[in-house]
Amino acid sequence: MIKANDPSLVSWVEVKQGSDFPIQNLPLGVFKTEQLEPRVGMRIGEFVIDMKSLQVLGYLDNLPFAPNAFDSSSLNLLMKKGKLASRRLRDRVSDLLEKDNTELQNNEHHVNQVLIPIEQTIMLMPVEIGDYTDFYSSKEHATNVGTMFRDPNNALLPNWLWIPVGYHGRSSSVIISDQDVHRPKGQTKPNENEPPVFGPSRMIDFELEMAFITFDGKPLGESISTAEAEDYIFGMVLFNDWSARDIQKWEYVPLGPFLAKNFASSISAWIVSLDALIPFQVDTPEQDPEVLPYLAYEGKKSYDINLQVGITPNGAEEKIVCDSNFKYMYWNMAQQLAHHTVNGCNIRGGDLLGSGTISGPTPDSYGSMLELAWKGTKPIQMPDGSERKFILDGDTVTMRGYCQNDKVRIGFGEVKTKLLPAK
Repeated sequence: MIKANDPSLVSWVEVKQGSDFPIQNLPLGVFKTEQLEPRVGMRIGEFVIDMKSLQVLGYLDNLPFAPNAFDSSSLNLLMKKGKLASRRLRDRVSDLLEKDNTELQNNEHHVNQVLIPIEQTIMLMPVEIGDYTDFYSSKEHATNVGTMFRDPNNALLPNWLWIPVGYHGRSSSVIISDQDVHRPKGQTKPNENEPPVFGPSRMIDFELEMAFITFDGKPLGESISTAEAEDYIFGMVLFNDWSARDIQKWEYVPLGPFLAKNFASSISAWIVSLDALIPFQVDTPEQDPEVLPYLAYEGKKSYDINLQVGITPNGAEEKIVCDSNFKYMYWNMAQQLAHHTVNGCNIRGGDLLGSGTISGPTPDSYGSMLELAWKGTKPIQMPDGSERKFILDGDTVTMRGYCQNDKVRIGFGEVKTKLLPAK
């Protein structure tokens, strides 16, 4: 067992019961304050650990990180050192925060420098994202969409059970939680017998996803196997793949999503390491037909991550519209990365790979409004008396995620985004 995962660990830093960020988590992110320029942080409870200060004060000596790795507006420099170095960093900080370790806790001046209350911080985009790929890996979601728009008896396209389907997205419009999104404009075709029209999308949807962020991969021309994949995954975030369904319907044939997707995608601020998630590994759903050899794998490659989506109308009460779980995904991350690189495509540190919409087997676990309201035929009733077929201007969509067993809870916080009117 990785030392920092020990469920018996308790920190001298107060952590409230049910917190997403106990000592067993220690996710990484980037923050600033009114006084401090952007820098790397770790999260424990309601505090951000200033990693630059921790290093300057000498607590991270003997770790293979240059001074500017923590004095940075992204985690990309830190990630250059790879998985083992990231593991050593998490172990070291865990040791410093453990209740019986007096090395830091007995130095009040240092503690006040290092621990910053979360309410004093502004969270920033944690990585510079070079490339972004989005998959389509939930069998339930793909079946629902195929049922709605094609033949219910042949809902899955012929390739779906053979390859982790994906497309290349736009990294420049990936945004951090709490950054607002404007309703996009584009071409739609509301009447099949008339020409298309231009204007604001009328069918804005969320897609409940998670995403993983990579370390540097292999050189161009080499592939990453399913057995190696986890060594190239830095960690995971919550991911809202915003979609304009009416724009998407008109544009996606023959080359797939374009303007319907590239206006915005939202991620949570804290990157949870795969190491922290090891206690929550579970089996991937049974795959039939048997996958081709390069997609075969051994062991537990999925994760039991509880997921929730809420919609909050402007000035009104939140409505929880979805309760799902990452474990429902048919194609796991190891298979996604192996498929992505099998042709020799190279990945780089900071690349973002989205899971695809996460839908479960029951209507309350569907991961998009398209499914929850079933193409607008089953509107969702809101506490204020209004109803939703899709997301309206002024609505805030909040996604939350956490793992939990009888010993520890490891959470991702939330990704929250408000939809504003079109410009």
